[in-house]
Amino acid sequence: MELEVTPATVAPLPPGPQTLTQAGRELLKLSLPFIVSSSCTTLQIFIDRIFVSGVNSDAVAAAMPPVLYFWTPLALLQFTVLYATVFVAQYTGAGRPHRIGPVVWQAFYFAIACGLLFPLLIPLVDLIIGWSEHKPAVKLLERAYFRGLSFAALPTLILASTNAFFAGRQKSWTVLLVNATGALTNALLAVPLILWQRDDPEAAMFGAGLATACGSTVSAVLGLILFFRKRDRAEFGTLSGWRFDPTLFRRLLYFGLPNGGQYFIEAMAFTAFIFFIGNIGEAELAATTLTFSLNMLAFLPVMGLGQGVEVLVGQRQGESRPEISARTTHAGAILATVYMAVIAVLYLTVPHVMVMPFAAEMDPAEWAKIKPIIPMLLLFVALYSLADGANIIYAFGLRGAGDTRFVTIIALGTAWPLMVVPTWLAWRNGWGLYAAWGFATLYVFSLAICFGLRFRAGRWRTMRVIEPAVVV
Repeated sequence: MELEVTPATVAPLPPGPQTLTQAGRELLKLSLPFIVSSSCTTLQIFIDRIFVSGVNSDAVAAAMPPVLYFWTPLALLQFTVLYATVFVAQYTGAGRPHRIGPVVWQAFYFAIACGLLFPLLIPLVDLIIGWSEHKPAVKLLERAYFRGLSFAALPTLILASTNAFFAGRQKSWTVLLVNATGALTNALLAVPLILWQRDDPEAAMFGAGLATACGSTVSAVLGLILFFRKRDRAEFGTLSGWRFDPTLFRRLLYFGLPNGGQYFIEAMAFTAFIFFIGNIGEAELAATTLTFSLNMLAFLPVMGLGQGVEVLVGQRQGESRPEISARTTHAGAILATVYMAVIAVLYLTVPHVMVMPFAAEMDPAEWAKIKPIIPMLLLFVALYSLADGANIIYAFGLRGAGDTRFVTIIALGTAWPLMVVPTWLAWRNGWGLYAAWGFATLYVFSLAICFGLRFRAGRWRTMRVIEPAVVV
């Protein structure tokens, strides 16, 4: 392993938060832009979903599966690239800014290679869609939507690389600017690409995917422009660090691939979950799709809070101050649980108000089939939301220190036996939709317990992802 030689002079560190209240305040200050920013990608899909609701019920049923088919393989790649955030954070905490540009460039190389190869998955996804028992009209729209989305892979991966550069240095407002610009672009293009083509459902679904791709492209271009600013080139080596570094590249993949692996496993599990729900019934699939859309809008802010935890833990680990990492993570878990409890109350008390944007665009006869199912599904969401906040935060805390392999092993060991296989049994044995959702709820609770216990055990306290340096 190569060791870097660094000067012996090190600036004194600020004291950092000494209480949970101070840690929570620091976390919220950093995470607020992340919270908004993390919602931008989902907001793009949510906007498209609202416009798609005005096409027909087949389009509503076809809206969720292609997103899962798209995000399942992309999650492995995107979150591998995005793990450069932790490297940037730990290099920042360790006072080694000249290593930041090179590690982001290694992420660029991985992103470009994978993004260019991503469209090769289109025939495979067409085959998977053909295996489903969805009706032919729904399958046709699913294929069209995925083809449009596939154009978003390359810009999404490039965007993850530039976001890692800014996020790891606590430049959360820059991340928000970049992502919000893409979301706005998508919203503007949704009108001509979806709404104006509602008479041609296949064209409208392809347009929905294309609008998302265009929004991601605009964000990626803006991120690259900001990455190469003159003021950052000297300090962080954003231009001079372009050389391929095999050792650093392998180190990024060593920690980053398990990080992406967890998201890939979970995305694959939920894809299978949706696939089997679609086999149970068309109304059940449409209701599940709308419910997940609402759930994504609710839990994405917690993902933003988790990103703040990951960055702060990474920087504290770079500073060799794990006690502050623990304080920050526990504060984040408390904030996330309180927020999710509020959302759960809304799910239980005003479910029909929350689905009004979809109901307004759907045919009344079609909505009448879906409407009775949604309150019960939101009951399940309200229940597992109470555990999902802590689940997300503790997982981000572990990843910020470098404990990515444990997170992946737990996801692999729980998703399929606790959720996917039981959902398949629910479909084959006629147990119904609610049984399947009960297993999904059990899965989320199991993750929260495993990640919480692992974090409290404290093995992560001695972990780092960056290479050690020889101080002269």
